[in-house]
This record gives sequence, C-alpha cells and structure tokens, in this order.
Amino acid sequence: MNPELAPFLAPPDPATLPLPPAAHPADGVRLLRAVPYAARDGSRPLELDLWLPEEPAAGPPPVVVFVHGGAWRTGLRDDLGPRFGAWRPGPFARLARAGLAVACPDYRLSGEAPFPAALDDLTEALAWLRTRAADLGVDAGRTVAWGESAGGHLAALLALTAGPAAPRGCVVWYAPTDLTAAPPHTPEAALLGAPAAEVPDLAHAASPCARAAPGAPPFLILHGDGDTVVPVAQGEALASALRAVGTEADFRAVPGADHLWIGASERQVAECFSASLDFVRDRTRPDARTETGMTDSPRPAPQDDRR
Repeated sequence: MNPELAPFLAPPDPATLPLPPAAHPADGVRLLRAVPYAARDGSRPLELDLWLPEEPAAGPPPVVVFVHGGAWRTGLRDDLGPRFGAWRPGPFARLARAGLAVACPDYRLSGEAPFPAALDDLTEALAWLRTRAADLGVDAGRTVAWGESAGGHLAALLALTAGPAAPRGCVVWYAPTDLTAAPPHTPEAALLGAPAAEVPDLAHAASPCARAAPGAPPFLILHGDGDTVVPVAQGEALASALRAVGTEADFRAVPGADHLWIGASERQVAECFSASLDFVRDRTRPDARTETGMTDSPRPAPQDDRR
C-alpha cells in the first residue's frame, strides 16, 4: 500500500471530529445525537447521545453517564426502560432541565465481543468526555454513572475500576452483581463467552461484588423485592460488599416491583427516578466530599401506594 494513503485509511480520531449540530427535543434542552466517541479497527464506530441544558445555571454542568440495559446482548442507548416510554418530557430531558448533562453511550454487545469489551468501551467514553469537556461545555470532573439491569452491572464496574477518573457516585437499578455462578446458556455466560465455571477468573473480574475495594465512590442501589429476572439478593450482595470495605451504599428494596419496575405503581417509579436524581445532585455538588463513608441505615424505599 502507498504509505501516503495510510493516514486517510486509518479510523478517524473521535477526539478531533467536529460535533454535530444540536437538536432541541424539549424546551430548555439541547441534544447532540450520535456523536462518535470510539473508532476501533474492524468494529463499528461507537456513539453516544449527549443531552444538555439549554442555558446552564452556573458554569458547565456535571455529567450523568447512563448505561442502557438489555441483557448485554441488545438495547438502545437512550432507553431508560419501558416504564418511562410515556413520560413527556422524557427522563433524559428532565435531567437536562434539572441542570445536568446526560451522556448515553453505545457499547459492544455480547454478540460482538465478550467481556471486558463493554467495560473497555465505557471507560473510553469516560475518557472521551474528559478530553472533549471544553468543546462540549460540561464538567467531566463531576460525573455519576447510572445504569439499569445489565447497564447497572456495567455502570457499577465502571465506578469500581476507573481509578482516579472514577465517577463520584453510581446509581444501580436492578442489576446482576455476582456472575461467578453463571450457568451455560444464560446472558451472563454469553457476556463471559463461557459458563462461569470454565472462566472463573473472568467471572470474578466481571462481578461488581468482587471488585468492591476501599476508595470506591458512594452507591445508590434500587431493586424490586419481587424481581423474577435478577433476584433482589443481587442488589443486597453489592451493598454488603461495598459496606464491608467502608464504602457508602444506600440500598432500597422497592416493594412489589419486578424487573424493569414492572408491577410498581406510577408513584413508586417516579420516586425511584427522583431518588436517583437527588443522589446525582448530591454527589456532583462542587463542594461534595470525595472521600467515601459507610452507612448502615438505608433510607426508606419508594413505597407501594396501590389500593
């Protein structure tokens, strides 16, 4: 190959690509859709959507990195779950109106590449946000990870493995947290590329419970006590593992809720969202403490108000 052609055939550098024009999906909200953040040779470009306040109240807004669910094998980056599909404005627009930027990244699914590919992608998205923070007008030093289901699992791992660049906190909704017993023919085994018994070290590395260590950021963990897909014990186990190493872990079981908040009342769903927003606000205050703390007295979960 002509060496002069090499620069033109190389994948583009997402750190230097121009940003797309903003859309305005709701009053007070700007949306940069499908922004490339990673371009891997031999793989599809990875993109994220970025929701922004139209006019930040005071300086660059902090960032929520939202990680979608879908059993690691499917899912859409801008989907918070079926209980939010009818919200107008939608949940990400509401977060932007509350003064937050929200980054919703793609990641490689289990059918494309096994673990740790998805975690590597999210780590790269976090790095891209820091690199482009000035262009984007965000404060990437004040970041919270938030994920639901499989995305909650990945958000937890991101918060536990990103080192000095780790988010200031993590919101986990009904997520698997211990993959060390994943049997064959399950989404967990597909993520690992094999049953856990065949790849024990990888299953350990893919388990947030096993990655809890001193210095981890605070967590808010919400889980339905009637979850028939990911048992509530998975959320309880993560909270216990975090508290055991001195990390703040606020665990709340949501009465009567199945996976995806199915079976929960509208009030409960709204309270889960509000509690998560409150946690993000608290963790991203400019004066928020960065050291961790342990709590043994979780606040009440959103109650079942059905009659």
